[in-house]
Amino acid sequence: MIQSTESAERIRELLDRNLQEVFGEGDDNKRRAAIDELWAEDAILYVPPGVIVGRDAIDTFAGDLRATHPHYVYTPHGQPQVLHNAGRLAWGSGPQGAAPEYTGWDVLIVRDGKIAALYVFLDETSDEFRRATAYPAA
Repeated sequence: MIQSTESAERIRELLDRNLQEVFGEGDDNKRRAAIDELWAEDAILYVPPGVIVGRDAIDTFAGDLRATHPHYVYTPHGQPQVLHNAGRLAWGSGPQGAAPEYTGWDVLIVRDGKIAALYVFLDETSDEFRRATAYPAA
């Protein structure tokens, strides 16, 4: 049997910091610094509109997404779960203090202490899911 060398603590940290410091960050420089620290250079982001590869493209996507919801906050729902080199976290996004406008799950794969892949699942009942899947990425 192969054992993962990734620590559960690091995977939980990556889930939380990515949610807040990448997708929840409005400052372009802070977001980019977090991406460089948390994500592998060849990382892949899987989102409803398509597949995004590499730190530069992930930074552009996260910044563009943030610009559509500049006043939204991301709130974890429950505790992150870790299995081997992967983790998942449920979250909601919306104006601070209000019910979430949309919800979803982040599922990430970690390699050498960094995010190698992130799968973002939006709950299908949200307008955000319908908008994201209406216009697939080129």
